Amino acid sequence: MRFRVLGPMEVQLDGGRMELAGSREQRILAALLLDTCQVVPVSRLVEALWDDRPPPTAVKAVRNCVSTLRGRLASMSGPAVLIATEPGGYALRIRDDDVDLRVFADRVRAGRSLATEGNLAGAVTKLRQALALWRGPAFTGVTGRLIETTAARLDEERRRLQEECLSHELALGRGPELVDEIAALIAEEPLRERAQGQLMLALYRAGRRAEALDVYQRARRLLVREVGIEPGPELTELHRAILDGDRRLGSVPTITPLLRPMPGPQPRPAPVHPVPAQLPAQPYAFTGRTAQLAEILGLLEAATRSGTTALAMLSGTAGVGKTALAVHFARRVAERFPDGQLYVDLRGYHPTGSVLDPGEAVRGFLDAFGVPARQLPAGAAAASALLRTLLAGRRVLMVLDNARDAEQVRPLLPGGPGCLTLVTSRSRLTGLVASDGAHPLTLGLLSSDEAHQLLTRRLGTARVAAEPQAVAAIVTRSAGLPLALAIVAARAASHPTFPLSAIAQELEKARGGLDAFTGIDASTDARSVFSWSYQTLTGPAARLFRLLSLHPGPDLDLLAAASLAGVPAHLARAPLAELAHAHLIAEHTPGRYAMHDLLRAYAGERARGEETESGRRAATRRMFDHYLYGAHTADVRLYPHRDSIRLPDRSDEVTTVEISDRESAWAWFSAEHPVLLSLTRQPASAGHETHVWQLGWSLTTFLDRRGHWHDQALVQRAALQAARRLRDRDGQARAYRNLSVADLRLGRRTEARLHLRRALRLYRVLGDLVGQARTLLNLGTVAEHARRPRLALRYAEQALGLFRAAGHRAGQGNALNNVGWYHIQLGDHEQALRCCREALPLQQEVGNRYWEAHTWDSLGYAHHQLGQYPQATECYRRALTLWREGGERYYEATTLTHIADTSFAEGQSRAAYDIWRRALEILTELGHPDGEKLREKLRDGGPTPPDRSPGDAGGRHLSR
Repeated sequence: MRFRVLGPMEVQLDGGRMELAGSREQRILAALLLDTCQVVPVSRLVEALWDDRPPPTAVKAVRNCVSTLRGRLASMSGPAVLIATEPGGYALRIRDDDVDLRVFADRVRAGRSLATEGNLAGAVTKLRQALALWRGPAFTGVTGRLIETTAARLDEERRRLQEECLSHELALGRGPELVDEIAALIAEEPLRERAQGQLMLALYRAGRRAEALDVYQRARRLLVREVGIEPGPELTELHRAILDGDRRLGSVPTITPLLRPMPGPQPRPAPVHPVPAQLPAQPYAFTGRTAQLAEILGLLEAATRSGTTALAMLSGTAGVGKTALAVHFARRVAERFPDGQLYVDLRGYHPTGSVLDPGEAVRGFLDAFGVPARQLPAGAAAASALLRTLLAGRRVLMVLDNARDAEQVRPLLPGGPGCLTLVTSRSRLTGLVASDGAHPLTLGLLSSDEAHQLLTRRLGTARVAAEPQAVAAIVTRSAGLPLALAIVAARAASHPTFPLSAIAQELEKARGGLDAFTGIDASTDARSVFSWSYQTLTGPAARLFRLLSLHPGPDLDLLAAASLAGVPAHLARAPLAELAHAHLIAEHTPGRYAMHDLLRAYAGERARGEETESGRRAATRRMFDHYLYGAHTADVRLYPHRDSIRLPDRSDEVTTVEISDRESAWAWFSAEHPVLLSLTRQPASAGHETHVWQLGWSLTTFLDRRGHWHDQALVQRAALQAARRLRDRDGQARAYRNLSVADLRLGRRTEARLHLRRALRLYRVLGDLVGQARTLLNLGTVAEHARRPRLALRYAEQALGLFRAAGHRAGQGNALNNVGWYHIQLGDHEQALRCCREALPLQQEVGNRYWEAHTWDSLGYAHHQLGQYPQATECYRRALTLWREGGERYYEATTLTHIADTSFAEGQSRAAYDIWRRALEILTELGHPDGEKLREKLRDGGPTPPDRSPGDAGGRHLSR
């Protein structure tokens, strides 16, 4: 029996195919085939069948489906194929060579091994054999998010392998015969910079130099247009070599590391992007792991010699020191990676279940490289491709910590050589090993000698040497688990006068002993050492430790801890310091505290055992109150004229944050927004639906102005669900409206329009004239994006009528400005002036300087179109003053561009160029895509006729 998944999914028997009964059997079998001979949890099979919406009978349905599938396979193959029932799930027991995916992985490993040895011809043969197994996209015909996501990753692995094989063939001197294959690969994914370089070289060797140069120009235009970056240094070097007719292009090896790295150090141009340095601090008193460190170093050096990417998979039980080992090694070799060091905690086993979405991690890495949020692609696959493009040809080190599964890791992996990736997980992630060439390392417990060394490093040689029997007892009782040893050592270090024998006796008395650590999940067996350390805490510290388990993470500050405990801030300082001193929490950055997942799980057990249910509910409510009131206060500082919402009453025991101005609002949101995102998505939000939708409302301004539109979409969907559970029509309408803003920013115009129409229906049911008017303004913006200014004008005029009926002065000013703006687009500039002049006093009356600035800019634009250049300049300068007062850098650049346009039209070309350059400096600093449009304007000699607001397309008129 053969299982084929690299293409349409098939089960082949001698002489024919076995037809699967339906999509459920296909999905179950596909999920089992991804981890053959490994236990696949029932929860994963449930996810395979129903994504994240399983019915109440899901587990029973999975069991029935497995039973049917097991019978069919057994009847066809006898004992050769068996679906075994295991604790917590099922395992498909078959030979590796019965699955084409496993055969593929074996051939890939063999090919890469031959390449490492320098046998490129043999490597090409093996890799071509691996690629020959593919018959189309993986798992064709099998639906469901889990399988479709995995299939996309496998298809990406095929493309990466094809590039790798082509590199070897080019290094062997081939070229002309590869042109069609490389061109087809680029047609699948045009942003693959490495493939573009391969096509250039293949064309050049085929005597088609002009076509090779044309490939570079097309690739450059595509990269600038789609992702806002210039080609990497390797592609640029190859382009230059082709222009120069470099003789080395016809020889072996090629001259560019994009195709095959040259040995030895290569000169590198100054980095275009920021160089991230995200590694955590060096682990305190790191000890042992000599063999594992040497193994990873060997992997890195072998990859450097062969020009491949090094990927190490570190697995082991919780608390065994995976993160410490990864960070320690990363810091040792960081200088080898001058283009940056990236770190992310994927939260794969976080007790609250708030696993980090891989798309969010990708966006975090792109942000670290300075890619503006406005330039991020809407889709996860496109964002992942952009990350690979940025990493291509660069030497970057990545630590992907605490991964749940291979699917969470793959979008983050670099596609080309020169990088090192260290992945840590409690699971073995055999999929990464099989399909991605990861080198597996399993971390066991420390040996007695290593444990002894750890205690010596932390307590000093003299103290350890003075009581060898006590030290031996501590080592035995800690069973070699680094986290347990660290907590015991913290206890001993905090009481330097305590004899170690007394500590050893306390450990001996601890319930259950510590020898159960060996080979078993420490999330339950660490209880004894944690309970012993926990019992030494003062009452306030112990209570705070328990309540910290209710926090979704990733970290918190003093005020949040005080709110959880329901005490003033000054009474929370000492308990926090006590917990940090005992290594039960870590102050990873000044003033912010984090807790290890294992300790969080234990704290949760103590909370359930020692805190009443009502006490836990009250603490959770205080936490939600703290963050909601903080977010709302910060939002008001950023957007003081936004329509208000009525917050739920808060307890007097909640400690609120002081946010006095825009700067402190930005700083608070920047520090807390990961926590706020987690709060809207964690299971504990049940019962706090009002907080969730109002958190979504309060986060909108920050997320929108920072360009975090993917996060905004996730938050507003959570807000919408919460408001639906409450049957709160106002909350639903606001969530729909804010969701439309995110979708419009992401280019999803149809979805944005649909959300706004739903919001409009709800506001009409509520009789909310202002809500209807704001929604109509946004519908006008959607129409403007669709280049339908007359429809946009009708929406804006309807909104103006509703604002007038409601007596809403600020709204009338906003609507009048939009009406004026749309008249400009329709060529009726006199009418635009009348509308905008009517808007100004309304905005000045309510003090809305943000919208007043927009109106001055609109007035300037209308004057310019009428040839009234002095009046245009005066209006623009008034807008510029307001933008600078408000710190609105993007709109400052927009208005500077308009001033320059007017200066140019007046014949003051030198002044115009100076002002355009000032605007370009701002846009470059912001990393905004409009910078390229302004560069083109400078190259082309100015605008004819003057431009609209660069790239704005009406987005500035959105009402949140």
